[in-house]
Amino acid sequence: GHAVNKILKDIIVKAKTLSGFDAPYVPGWDCHGLPIELQVEKTHGKAIPPAQFRELCRGYAAEQIERQKADFIRLGVLGDWDHPYRTMDFQFEADTLRVLGQIQQAGYLYQGAKPVHWCVDCCSALAEAEVEYEDKTSPAIDVGFAVADRADLAQRFDLAAIDEPVQIVIWTTTPWTLPANQAVALHPEFQYALVRTAKGLLILAESLREAALARYELSDGAEVIAHTTGQALEGTLLWHPFQERQVPVIVGDHVTADAGTGAVHTAPGHGLDDYVVGSRYGLKVDNPVGDDGRFYANVPLVGGMSIWQANPVVIETLEASGNLLAHAKLLHSYPHCWRHKTPIIFRATRQWFIGMESGEQGTGSGERKTLRAQAMAAVDSTQFFPAWGRARLEAMIKNRPDWCVSRQRNWGVPMPFFTHKETGELHPRSLELLEVVAQRVEQAGIEAWFALD
Repeated sequence: GHAVNKILKDIIVKAKTLSGFDAPYVPGWDCHGLPIELQVEKTHGKAIPPAQFRELCRGYAAEQIERQKADFIRLGVLGDWDHPYRTMDFQFEADTLRVLGQIQQAGYLYQGAKPVHWCVDCCSALAEAEVEYEDKTSPAIDVGFAVADRADLAQRFDLAAIDEPVQIVIWTTTPWTLPANQAVALHPEFQYALVRTAKGLLILAESLREAALARYELSDGAEVIAHTTGQALEGTLLWHPFQERQVPVIVGDHVTADAGTGAVHTAPGHGLDDYVVGSRYGLKVDNPVGDDGRFYANVPLVGGMSIWQANPVVIETLEASGNLLAHAKLLHSYPHCWRHKTPIIFRATRQWFIGMESGEQGTGSGERKTLRAQAMAAVDSTQFFPAWGRARLEAMIKNRPDWCVSRQRNWGVPMPFFTHKETGELHPRSLELLEVVAQRVEQAGIEAWFALD
């Protein structure tokens, strides 16, 4: 991969040079990050002091750079090999901090507790670019949430009374997230059917009703009692299937009728759509899972288990309580860690983000120029070769979420912000303080930050 990258660049640089352009090539290396940490851990293990670990990472990176540089020179790659850039050089690390300060001053940077891609093997957040999609087999289950107040539900369906137990049925491929459930989401405009079956009354999206009943083997004798909209069911209280608490019905446009039941199990701590709609309703962002993918010890039913161990336990519990209507295996595309090639999860943690909808105050009209709008404007003013590259880049910018820029790593440039202990707000003199840190890093590298008293 490194050789292909350098050779392709070399072809372009040489072609432009022979065409009379001034095309100097300054080679460089990204020296921080997980790949280097993994190599050092293989040799020295994980039980070493952080300062020593960072020094070993620096030494390993320097050694690999010299080896690669010698190989590229032998290949005939033209470049300023005596003056390459290395992201671990003290000046480079200091300048990285200064750019971070500029981003913060421009209003793009914020800290928030929201769900991010999380690798339980890295024990770290991942950016969108570090996520790969591979096929994975997951348990697909249909779960009933019992309605707490049948008299209230009868009014919503315009019925005189409902005398039988009623369940709203959700469909999910992540049973381990059910302990963190805070609501059930319906689409406000979908029609929902109240259906009498051999297992009691069920509420399902009308467009998915027949498929769902067939999945439960309840089609024979099923009778539709009434219909209403998702909006009419907003606020209905349901019993959590295995915890002694109630959760509300909420509505959101993210609910689809492509598959499932038209009702979505909502855990704001484990899904971005869930987080967004949950914020609108003030739902709790509950994250009962630790960095290593294990539930905290105090979590009922699954405490201390890994999320993958918890799946069958949750399913068995639902089956025993009568809340499990169907259980199957589903092969689907699922996000994986680019380095470990293992499945990742969504997990709410406090991270630093560059907001795509954040930005500087515009001039004149006072219009706010978001980062997304500025990036799209830059694409518009660029000529692409080949032309189809424009559409690809536009789609990426238009759809990309906020960029999670923080990592839970030892070997990397720190984010030296001073925040209020209680509110989490940045110190009002953040830029000034960051410059002081940058000056120290310029002299001693990132160890200067870790050595601060």
